[in-house]
Amino acid sequence: MGLFTTVRFNDLRDLLLDQLKDLYDAELRLTEALPRMAEAAQATELKSAFESHLQETEHHVQRIEQVFHMIGEEPERQTCDAMKGLLKEGEHVLDAEGDMSVRDAALIAAAQRVEHYEIAGYGSARAFAQRLGLESVAALLQQTLNEEGNADKLLTRIAESSVNVQASQR
Repeated sequence: MGLFTTVRFNDLRDLLLDQLKDLYDAELRLTEALPRMAEAAQATELKSAFESHLQETEHHVQRIEQVFHMIGEEPERQTCDAMKGLLKEGEHVLDAEGDMSVRDAALIAAAQRVEHYEIAGYGSARAFAQRLGLESVAALLQQTLNEEGNADKLLTRIAESSVNVQASQR
């Protein structure tokens, strides 16, 4: 928050809107980071997972825009300091030298931190929407939440079945 701005939560709708703005910014930042992550990945399956998640993330952006409109608001970004920090931490992985399989393991760890943040955010926003009786909004947020969970599970499977195995042999 800036020096001369104050967040005010008068009701649960204000909090939902705040969460949506944060998630919107997070997703937009991620659409910029995922191509670099895909390019940095050595393992074909990991590269493919990042490319696929980029397409999903672009749909997440559209879905959040749809949610904004459903509640009578224009899409608006609010700087997501958490995502900025997570992506900044991931930058040192992108620039790292050394064994490529170990770097792939580091990419997965960084990506899972992002997924877990998004899962928490979407879960909270969905719960707020449900409590407000905004079932169609909650359903869209749940759809994204499911996709984020699936992305996390895919990263775990890739790590456990191949990337971490290769990295451990170094």
